[in-house]
Amino acid sequence: MLRIIGKATSINVRKVLWTCVELGLPFEREEWEERHAVLNPNRMVPVLVDGAQVGGPQVGENFVLWESNAICRYLCNRHGAQALLPLDAARRAQVEQWMDWQATELNNAWRYAFMALVRESPAHGEPALVAASVDGWNRHMGLLDAQLGTTGAWVAGNDFTLADVVLGLSANRWLMTPMARPDYPHLASWLERLGKREGFRLHGRNGIP
Repeated sequence: MLRIIGKATSINVRKVLWTCVELGLPFEREEWEERHAVLNPNRMVPVLVDGAQVGGPQVGENFVLWESNAICRYLCNRHGAQALLPLDAARRAQVEQWMDWQATELNNAWRYAFMALVRESPAHGEPALVAASVDGWNRHMGLLDAQLGTTGAWVAGNDFTLADVVLGLSANRWLMTPMARPDYPHLASWLERLGKREGFRLHGRNGIP
């Protein structure tokens, strides 16, 4: 049985939960507690504990992994999900390129604005920095819209992949943050397609930014 440690509202935990739905994998989710620090010294979520896999970093007979994108890749590799994470080197690189872009460029763009406008963090209250973050966030979402206009379907091409999972959650967060946004038609159409997937309805467009 897979154990997924982390709160259900975490955008990074939700990546993993959605991936499990796509793969049809049963799992148990549990809240982070200090005792879990032995599993991830960073004290961050998600953490995956796979009781059916032997080898690699272990606690007892369990395989332990942290970092959300790494967990999603592992689950696809472990269960032969070539549709979500292709074996072909070029197609796989396209998927991983957009996954890495989400984790680095896009996340860095939205972080200040999201902390100010949604989390209402006192440490993120400088108006000029909020405005700059909103501008950067919208600009990055424009890059995603352009990519979707090129493919006409999914982020990395004609097929739904892990790139759509991680960026679908980011797009949902963008839409739910109270700020001005441009009209991006390709992105809007893509979100409608995502809305037909059970994993997105459960863990993406579920009322949580």
